Amino acid sequence: MGSNTSWINRIVAAGITIVMFSVPAWPQDARLQDLYRDLADSGPKQAIGIEREIRHEWSRTGSPAIDLLLRRGRDALERGEIVAAIEHLSAATDHAPDVAQAWHLRAQAFFAQDRLGLALSDLERALALDPNHFQAAFGLAAILEQLDRPEQAARAYALVLRLHPHYEKAREALDRLEARTGDQTL
Repeated sequence: MGSNTSWINRIVAAGITIVMFSVPAWPQDARLQDLYRDLADSGPKQAIGIEREIRHEWSRTGSPAIDLLLRRGRDALERGEIVAAIEHLSAATDHAPDVAQAWHLRAQAFFAQDRLGLALSDLERALALDPNHFQAAFGLAAILEQLDRPEQAARAYALVLRLHPHYEKAREALDRLEARTGDQTL
């Protein structure tokens, strides 16, 4: 068990470091960068539309084949067909390793199977490629919370709220952590 804990500690530390200090490994689309900036500065009503546009951009890779794999993986996830989702998304990560959304979606599938180490690894990769990917950061925070690492989870949720100030699930999670620990300065 000690070696598993040590391995997870290293993954968590690497993930937090990447989230907090990384820059994209690949140049990002200027439109997506503009949308991220707009989202960070938006009001609650505008955030809904901007988030929708960002999600659309995440699904557009420039390759119809990779877009299809992402769509099939996402659809399989929604239907609860986790093995099929992992197969489609693994094909996407194999053929387009620079697509953050493929790594993020596959992390969701691994999380659904309670394979937290693999989920953390994929989230680390997604965030290395796109440090503004607020859903990947939220996934990291949720796993840290599940692993009973409230301080690290709180930092990750706070990052999500810096990227997307109106991400209600992140706000609720941060409030829940603060209430649980009684520490308003997590």
